Amino acid sequence: MTSIAIPELSLVVLIGVSGSGKSTFAAQHFGRFEVISSDFCRGLVSDDENNQSASADAFDVLGRIAAKRLDRGLLTVVDATSVTRDARKQLVDLARAHDVLPVAIVLDVPVGIAVQRNASRPERDFGARVVQRHHDQLRRSLKSLGREGFRKVHVLHGVDEIDSASILREKLLNDLRDQHGPFDVIGDVHGCLTELVALLQRLGYEIQRDAQGRAVDATHPQSRRVVFVGDLVDRGPDSPGVLRLAMGMTASGHALAVPGNHEHKLVRALDGAKVTASHGLETTLAQLQRESEQFRAQVREWCYGLVSHLVLDDGRLVVAHAGLKEVYHGRTSGRVRSFALYGDTTGETDEFGLPVRYPWAADYRGSAMVLYGHTPTVEPEWINNTMCLDTGCVFGGHLTALRYPEKQVVQVAAEKMWYRPAKPFGGSADSGQTRNSERAAEDLDVTDVLGRRTIATADHGRISIRAENAAGALEVMSRFALHPRWMRYLPPTMAPVATSARADFLEHPDEAFAYFAGENVREVVCEEKHMGSRAVLLACRDAGVAEREFAADGGATGAIFTRTGRGFLAPELTEALLDRVRTAVERTAMWDELGSDWVLLDAELLPWSLKAERLLREQYAAVGAAARASLPAAHEALERAGERGLDVADLLHRTTEREYNAAAFTDVYRRYCWDVEGLSGVQVAPFMILAGHGRTFHTKPHMWHLELIDRLVAADPATFRATRRLPVDTTSTESTNAGVSWWEEITAAGGEGMVVKPSAAHVLNGKRLVQPGLKVRGPDYLRIIYGPDYTLPQHLRRLRDRNLGHKRSLALREYALGVEALERSARGEPLWRVHEAVFAVLALESEPVDPRL
Repeated sequence: MTSIAIPELSLVVLIGVSGSGKSTFAAQHFGRFEVISSDFCRGLVSDDENNQSASADAFDVLGRIAAKRLDRGLLTVVDATSVTRDARKQLVDLARAHDVLPVAIVLDVPVGIAVQRNASRPERDFGARVVQRHHDQLRRSLKSLGREGFRKVHVLHGVDEIDSASILREKLLNDLRDQHGPFDVIGDVHGCLTELVALLQRLGYEIQRDAQGRAVDATHPQSRRVVFVGDLVDRGPDSPGVLRLAMGMTASGHALAVPGNHEHKLVRALDGAKVTASHGLETTLAQLQRESEQFRAQVREWCYGLVSHLVLDDGRLVVAHAGLKEVYHGRTSGRVRSFALYGDTTGETDEFGLPVRYPWAADYRGSAMVLYGHTPTVEPEWINNTMCLDTGCVFGGHLTALRYPEKQVVQVAAEKMWYRPAKPFGGSADSGQTRNSERAAEDLDVTDVLGRRTIATADHGRISIRAENAAGALEVMSRFALHPRWMRYLPPTMAPVATSARADFLEHPDEAFAYFAGENVREVVCEEKHMGSRAVLLACRDAGVAEREFAADGGATGAIFTRTGRGFLAPELTEALLDRVRTAVERTAMWDELGSDWVLLDAELLPWSLKAERLLREQYAAVGAAARASLPAAHEALERAGERGLDVADLLHRTTEREYNAAAFTDVYRRYCWDVEGLSGVQVAPFMILAGHGRTFHTKPHMWHLELIDRLVAADPATFRATRRLPVDTTSTESTNAGVSWWEEITAAGGEGMVVKPSAAHVLNGKRLVQPGLKVRGPDYLRIIYGPDYTLPQHLRRLRDRNLGHKRSLALREYALGVEALERSARGEPLWRVHEAVFAVLALESEPVDPRL
């Protein structure tokens, strides 16, 4: 049996004359969708698999399908004759364009067998001469396939060898996705052995030494492993010592390594190639001359065998010396290796004669963390889920490691400046690729939010955003909203409770308690629903904090914005209100308690008329005024008609009902409106503390939030309004009856109603997210939503069919996105990543749903 090894990700080209058995071979050894047949593509474009005049279009289709599969990282097999150099060149070029290996499998059968097979297929009407010509072309090609660019060539001679062949799929050398760490990724060492040993010890490794006292291995009691990012050699005092330790650790399985450009050049020098011994190579070569020839040979073989980059931990971590764009992850080509070793340059040189590096990290949008070195930076900083770990140890800086997955930076200082850099290290001239790209990482790109997108969330899976909804959100965001740097969160819509089973109610607490009981949520908290406008308040301790954390300018200390990201108040009033919030937080010592010098609050801003004055004036007040003007006159006319003996009793009764309803409608909205002057009369009713620096609080129990907020109310009762609440046990009839009575008292006194929430705040029932809250609005307040006469039986019957499914789904999706935005911000992810989730909340608001819900 002939075993044929092919890379798991490659473009496999089956080569052979018509009748050689390529389609049969493909069906036996490859999956149904892995094989793209030229005959099938002819059929797609011409309805005839044998229509040779359609070959050009067929191969165009074949190339496009193959390109899409390779884009997605899928093994692709091309079933075509491919006996000419030109036909194969197109396929080799396709593989190179997608940075995968082209593999040739040649099925070489005698001409007579191929002719006989074609003769038994009536649709193959070409004669033996065509097969003979193709066979001659194939024979002339066999020796040149490797030179044409095929990385592997397998030739199967004769029917028996073809029939006995088996396919073995091999992992790429860079594919270590099955290795999960934990890892300690170490930046450029450049011959600094003392610092490397010190860093390993600080990381908890135990150094093993040989009989001469040389470090030859390092083990960790918790089975952690090191990953070296390359450039172990040159410039420093002991490159052989660093190599000896790194080689020993990789041999024992205690470390992995990728090559740097300095290792690449060292291999060429050891092979006797003509290289310029500069940039520290001359130092390494001199040091190696003092070692044995056997050691030098081992160094050469080890460096030569290093793979350009490594993909680890199910693809979550990528390590490459100079970094790696997402499109190159897990790929194999000279282009990928060059980028991994040297990065990309703009083609320019700086004033020191060094190439200007292209800031690829600023454009990086991949989900994998990329750790690299190559271009020294003073401090390791996150740029779009990437980090450069070369902190210039050999130049007198630090040797740096990142613990993965903990994302903890560990450093040791250099003993001294071992090598003077061409470009000053640590000063303003040392821009590397960091300073410019850090700022660029905070810039937003419209392509990050436009078009159909899918956002991954921790608790609700992948959430899709329609292209048309994204376009609508962009209109709002670009024209009306505050700068996204302030918006680390947008509040979700809230689902209403299920329609009540009680005849006289549209919404009632019974259904809220039943829902949470059905979700195995026993403890809930009923919170008074303030009739204000939903607002998010971001308050920083001072302008310096705002500038440092949110890139604020002009002395701004925070923001107050609506559910659509619009600023609530004029700038001067915003700052005045934030000053009151800041003062209350200071008085209650909450900065220290939260461990943050800024705080993000979810709240209601009162009165309702502060934001909704135009709505009140043009819609609600107009309806109320019209009713008050017309209905009393109608009532009076009907009474006079009745006095004259006309039968208008029913109509008079209905008119009297409508008068009462209109008066109730007016009374309801008037309760939520009062005059304000400046901030006089303005109140904030916070109900949740969302986040602070490096942390979120959305999983804290609701009573934790409300008790902290009570302290703000006590510190400044004029600015803050308390939120009344009542804990309820959904399994206790006595407790739920108490909850109903409490709701009835609130609504009878003119309150809007209440929100019923799980006491634990953030609840998963198995893997499914539970609604974070259900609003239960009172019958009088619902007049504002459904109209003054909605309680009339004919209207109430019609309104019971409210189709809540979409609204509830929307509430869960927006909530999950809001939580995702908070968590990304707390993890220090770049602004575009946070804004991606925030923007998606706004985009979902464009989905068609009954606004009365």
